[in-house]
Amino acid sequence: MESKQHIVVVEDESSIADTIVYALSTEGFQSSSFSTAHEALSFLENNPCDLVVLDVGLPDLSGFELCRRIRSLSNPKTSRVPVLFLTARSEEVDRVLGFEIGGDDYVTKPFSPRELVARIRSILRRVSEKRAEGKFSPSQRFQIDEERMKIFFRGTALDLSRYEFRLFCVLIKRPGRVYSREELMNRAWEEPEMSLERTVDSHIKMIRAKLRALDEEDDSIVTHRGLGYSLKEGL
Repeated sequence: MESKQHIVVVEDESSIADTIVYALSTEGFQSSSFSTAHEALSFLENNPCDLVVLDVGLPDLSGFELCRRIRSLSNPKTSRVPVLFLTARSEEVDRVLGFEIGGDDYVTKPFSPRELVARIRSILRRVSEKRAEGKFSPSQRFQIDEERMKIFFRGTALDLSRYEFRLFCVLIKRPGRVYSREELMNRAWEEPEMSLERTVDSHIKMIRAKLRALDEEDDSIVTHRGLGYSLKEGL
């Protein structure tokens, strides 16, 4: 029997925590709920989970600080766990800070429990797909430095924006695999529903231009009309 995915909920408002836990249970998830950062951290130090729903406004530590401490834990299964921030604040500076310290998504209150669960499923699906991609041999022409968010083309670092980096990583890790624009948006953007599919075309155009600035005959990215894009095989 397949085990349920385990979600840790860190939320000090009991009514909200109860709503989240109930929504998760009805969708087939197992969950543990904590009202303080220190309780959650103590649990996570010894108990790996699949995802953390983390309120930013906790009574003892901010959710951002708790995320930093999670990322510094010695157990890689826990330190790399996906984190979805939950907060009443919606300013862009908070969103940017959340992503910069290692958050995977950001939901503001009030929220729909169904939307929250959908976001959780989306994150877990991306994580699962990323692990599957790791089983394939990437292109040898490109090297990816995940920690520094750099991609090297024949030893030279490309000057890529955050979304260009994430988009190109998807293609590099599966040479020959054709991705639709929708797939690429779901894998590279935090909120794909807020962007248009032609955004992918614009980013691909920019990546191509940066590759051709180093090699004017480069044709690494292949366009499949009516389908999407892939990285050319055999590079």
